[in-house]
Amino acid sequence: MTSKQSTQTPIRILQMDCPTEEALLRKKLGELAGVTGMEFNLMQRVLTVTHQPLALEPILQAIRSLGFTPEVDSGPATAVEPIPEPARPWWPLALAGLAAIASEAAHWAGLPAWLSAALALGAVLASGTTTYQKGWIAIRNGNLNINALMSIAVTGALLIGQWPEAAMVMVLFTIAELIEAKSLDRARNAIQGLLQLTPERATVLQADGSWAEVDAKAVAIHARVRVKPGERIALDGSIISGRSSVNQAPITGESLPVDKSEGDAVFAGTINESGSFEYVVTAAAGNSTLARIIHAVEEAQGVRAPTQRFVDQFAKVYTPVVFAMALAVAVLPPLLLGGVWFDWVYKALVLLVIACPCALVISTPVTIVSGLAAAARQGILIKGGVYLEEGRKLKWLALDKTGTITHGKPVQTDFTVLNGGDAAQVRILAASLASRSDHPVSRAVAQAAQADGVALREVQDFEALAGRGTKGRIDGTLYCLGNHRLIHEQGRCSDALEAQLAALEEQGKTVILLADDEKVNALFAVADTVKDSSRQAIAELHALGVQTLMLTGDNAHTAAAIAAQVGIDEARGDLLPDDKLRAIEAKMALGGKVGMVGDGINDAPALARSDIGFAMGAAGTGTAIETADVALMDDDLRKLPRFVRLSRRTHGVLLQNIVLALGIKAVFLVLTLMGAGTMWMAVFADVGASLLVVGNGLRLLRARTSE
Repeated sequence: MTSKQSTQTPIRILQMDCPTEEALLRKKLGELAGVTGMEFNLMQRVLTVTHQPLALEPILQAIRSLGFTPEVDSGPATAVEPIPEPARPWWPLALAGLAAIASEAAHWAGLPAWLSAALALGAVLASGTTTYQKGWIAIRNGNLNINALMSIAVTGALLIGQWPEAAMVMVLFTIAELIEAKSLDRARNAIQGLLQLTPERATVLQADGSWAEVDAKAVAIHARVRVKPGERIALDGSIISGRSSVNQAPITGESLPVDKSEGDAVFAGTINESGSFEYVVTAAAGNSTLARIIHAVEEAQGVRAPTQRFVDQFAKVYTPVVFAMALAVAVLPPLLLGGVWFDWVYKALVLLVIACPCALVISTPVTIVSGLAAAARQGILIKGGVYLEEGRKLKWLALDKTGTITHGKPVQTDFTVLNGGDAAQVRILAASLASRSDHPVSRAVAQAAQADGVALREVQDFEALAGRGTKGRIDGTLYCLGNHRLIHEQGRCSDALEAQLAALEEQGKTVILLADDEKVNALFAVADTVKDSSRQAIAELHALGVQTLMLTGDNAHTAAAIAAQVGIDEARGDLLPDDKLRAIEAKMALGGKVGMVGDGINDAPALARSDIGFAMGAAGTGTAIETADVALMDDDLRKLPRFVRLSRRTHGVLLQNIVLALGIKAVFLVLTLMGAGTMWMAVFADVGASLLVVGNGLRLLRARTSE
């Protein structure tokens, strides 16, 4: 929370590539009186500063004094724009490499020392000018980053006459920095590739009735857009004419096309497989579901995960300690033990290169961003690295029933003719009455009949019986279509019928009966059917060690029946929103992380209280995307075990990267102290470790979370 007197300004800094620049900026801006907070998003190169209104210009000046070029970000609309990369000429580095090789060759060939020195100096100047500039700024601001350490090490090597080695170290460092920057760009722009899925132009209906292609960004809400077969959809909207099948993989992560007709929503970036249709635009280009997904992932990148916070704190202590160790190695052995100054100063210079914690610090954001991007491509929108990391700890997952485990739409499941009636005639009578009612159970019976081509009869004297059903005359005969209570009140129940009704009700089904003045003609059972994906999802969660709990407002019989069908561990029915909240709190009190999955307003308290709240079917729902911890873009529960597996895999890669970064440095540190380390090794230990952890983190982009 910021005070009323403060404001937040996002500032894009293209030179802010890694924690090296972050440390400089944090120290410099922290000294300014008007700055009250800073949030760094290294992956998107955006620094968000909380400051007093009049402090913006001093902030920008301070950033420029560090050699950076600040660009004030205009907000969410630009947050999803691709990041431009400044072009760098390659030929100075190529010349530097040739000069460094020539210096090494001159040294080994025994040519005059001045020739080797001149070639080395040329190589250092051609490749290391930027490093020296950054190093000087860092030293001037009291910061020992990799540029400062490398500048000191190379200068020291030149001063003690290690000309070829100093040149090769600087050239190798610069090349490795370029490779690392390219690798980071792949993670940085992983989610940006989705933007390219949205066409730049759309075919829009004009005021004069004609159709014209216009810039998608200029299309207003409520405009009418036409989509041809095979064309990508440019904007979010609702179909008003036509039908087609649409590939929604960029939004939901599932490549199976979805049939669309009038009234259905379509999303920007999805592909119209076949057919042609027209739709009304419901969101501007910058506020489409796809744009909100990308923006949400970018915001999540700026929120530090637990492992990242630990690594950042560790790095603050690590670098000064290793620098002090290097200083001690250079000075103490010659002074106290009679060691050779040249040898020990050389070892100290090697230690300085090893000292930078870049590999360690950059490994965590790269891994987290790769995990977030991989999840987004699967239709799982994770709102922060903390949830990606904590997902592996889930012990209990509570699920709403209607619309989550089940389809949320009652369908007819059973039809039985009683007392020797004619099946076809009975269905006509029941469907004719049911079609006049707006009750979900009656609609299910009517829809089933219509799907089978049943012709309806005219109903006269129709009357709705509150809480019981309906009645009306068909061909002069009075019929009732109602629930168990209605038939019981009419005295038409028998022991055999009661047994049939009880058996169906125990299965969680709602039963309605058709009766005339003399007898009950038929019974119809209606139920909210379980999704095919629910059983598989629950089985996969159990295999991962996650226990499941169903929380529903439906009666206990229905809850137990549905739970038994899908294999849920516990089921609780007749729950109000506060009851669901208390159930979540009870599980949390037992220890372990508890998640809640829901899609309705009545789930909101439980979703908010749980450790991780999952919103179902969030595609096109701005509120769900903005408020849920994790948003599943469609209603496929199988994304839950995918999320848990991705969380565990991300944690594993984080641990691997920490061990790699520290382990490699530890090995070369020991080699240096034993006298076997060289500056070449030090460069490979630093930049090589960085490349390894970045490459390892990027593996998550290829993660198949279904495995």
